[in-house]
Amino acid sequence: MSQAISIDNMAALSPHDEFVAKVDYTIERAQNSLLALQKPEGYWHGALEANAEMNAEYIIFTHFMDTVDIELEARLKKYLLDTQSADGSWSLFPGGEGYLSSTIEAYFALKLTGMRAGDEPMAQARRWILAKGGIVNCGTLARFYLAAMGQITWDATAALPIEIVLLPNWFPINIYELGSWARGTLMALMLMQTARPAKQIDYQRGILELYIQPPHFTKFKQPRGKKLLSLRNLLNVGDRGLRLYDKHNVASLRASAIRKTEEWIVDHQDENGSWGGIEPCYLLSAMALKAIGYRNDHPVLRKAIAASRELVWDFPDSALYMPCVSPNWDSALAGRALLDSGIAGDHPALRKAASWFIDHQIFNKGDWSVKRPALEAGGWAFQFYNDSYPDVDDSAVILSVLAESSVGDAAAKERSMRAGANWVMGMQSKDGGFAAFDADNDSTWMNHLPLADVEAVTDPSCPDLTGRVLDMMASVGYRSDHPVAKRAIEWLKRNQSSHGGWWGRWGVNYIYGTSSALSGLRAIGVDMKQPWIRRAVAWLKSKQNADGGWGESPLSDQDPAWHGRGTSTASQTAWALIALVAGEDDVSESAMRGAQWLSERQNDDGAWDETEHTGNGFPNHFYLRYHLYAHYFPLMALGRFRRRLMERSAR
Repeated sequence: MSQAISIDNMAALSPHDEFVAKVDYTIERAQNSLLALQKPEGYWHGALEANAEMNAEYIIFTHFMDTVDIELEARLKKYLLDTQSADGSWSLFPGGEGYLSSTIEAYFALKLTGMRAGDEPMAQARRWILAKGGIVNCGTLARFYLAAMGQITWDATAALPIEIVLLPNWFPINIYELGSWARGTLMALMLMQTARPAKQIDYQRGILELYIQPPHFTKFKQPRGKKLLSLRNLLNVGDRGLRLYDKHNVASLRASAIRKTEEWIVDHQDENGSWGGIEPCYLLSAMALKAIGYRNDHPVLRKAIAASRELVWDFPDSALYMPCVSPNWDSALAGRALLDSGIAGDHPALRKAASWFIDHQIFNKGDWSVKRPALEAGGWAFQFYNDSYPDVDDSAVILSVLAESSVGDAAAKERSMRAGANWVMGMQSKDGGFAAFDADNDSTWMNHLPLADVEAVTDPSCPDLTGRVLDMMASVGYRSDHPVAKRAIEWLKRNQSSHGGWWGRWGVNYIYGTSSALSGLRAIGVDMKQPWIRRAVAWLKSKQNADGGWGESPLSDQDPAWHGRGTSTASQTAWALIALVAGEDDVSESAMRGAQWLSERQNDDGAWDETEHTGNGFPNHFYLRYHLYAHYFPLMALGRFRRRLMERSAR
């Protein structure tokens, strides 16, 4: 750790030395603060916040499962009321427009908690919902929750004949052409739709008031494409054909499909009782099994109900239901930030983190092995438990931390890194890029299926993952002439945006993707003076805000005018600074101003304040606020920036 000068002694320094001393001081405070957050077991874990759907769906789940905890429900309700917008709706991210499905689910959940239609928050929400066409316009996933609770008919849900599970893997439509998150969700939805449960509740807790016409006159239609001649509208015609089959199914096929789906769900349950590591699979899998007759005291459901509580994050006076837990991701990025900011690899905190990673490596073959049957396992998941779905992103960052950290058992570290690097590099897709959970999961036409109202049911290669893998490869000793690296570099060149930046699949948005791409390209040894690299740097500089920071709204997913544009945030300013340090050999004025922005805005705890959602789950539909992003990313960026300053001074 650097010996930072006391803030009280800076007045005697030259402006440049004062700036450097301020950066040192900021880094030291951030390091100390981050170290204090490490758990005794060696990991870091912060809250992960999405939108109102999470709290709402968990409340619905507990009423369906008959597992209501009155005290917890009151805290979940408080969070919903606290996050309601002034117009009565609930949005996907702070400052965003209201989102109809989220608002309908939040309204129903609040009714289940005992609120009345006449209560002011409910009246406001109802006016907003009815102005948007009412319950008939709610999205695909929301319809399944509402149907399970008897608020809409099962005919209103997208047709998902369970026989889909019987389609072979070579068939163009099969469950392994879907991304991991959609696959697990689909299995539960198909089983639920086959069973068609309809929980009986008091009519006063129902939502008949969200119908514009009486329910028996209301015709639910699947969401239409924006254009008359569109793939979505064509597939909606197919939806009607599937409904016809569903009513006249072949009994033997139906029975076989039910058995296979049930077995698949039970086999995919993790040790802690969860499924897929994410909220939809946690909740819907349990609901589906209950719908076909499992009781709450069945071992599978008993574990599932206990696991569902793991996604609750308690605030002082309310509770958040998270889309998943993120200990490995938080720990990898925290470790990377500490290393980049000058903490030695043999520091006790990094030794503990490295041991944690080695102990939590996954050596079971998961769903990814369907496309890569010969590849040996060795990745890491995002969560505490998710053996079926390790991901390339977590694994790449963890490997880069292990490469620079010390552990007591050097042989165990070597085995772990060898297996991990082999798995990550083996997950390269045929196009040369990397995706999160699967390889060659690129049937993007499936994003237009009626079940896919989030328009992201596949897992194709993306710039942020591809850049991250290049970074990892460099950390374990590979250079740009390695075949895997060469193909990844070419993929990034082909997929650079016209303005010069790269889109980020899992972060908001072009600032995130550009940061990851440039960082990986420099690390692996690409000549950063090439014109295509210079274009990326120039674009990023052009997006710097007048205050010296960077920001980007989630609106950039739908409107190019918002690419790289938004209120300055700590995490996005950090990503931009990381990108500039990677993209330039010297220290530019833009980088200096970005570092200054971060140094001037550190809070009293040694971190940074940030309420914006800068993580991306499903573009246009689902955004995330990682509560530790505004801690470890600024520290990482300032650490890399300081190292560049030191390199310049040594020349």
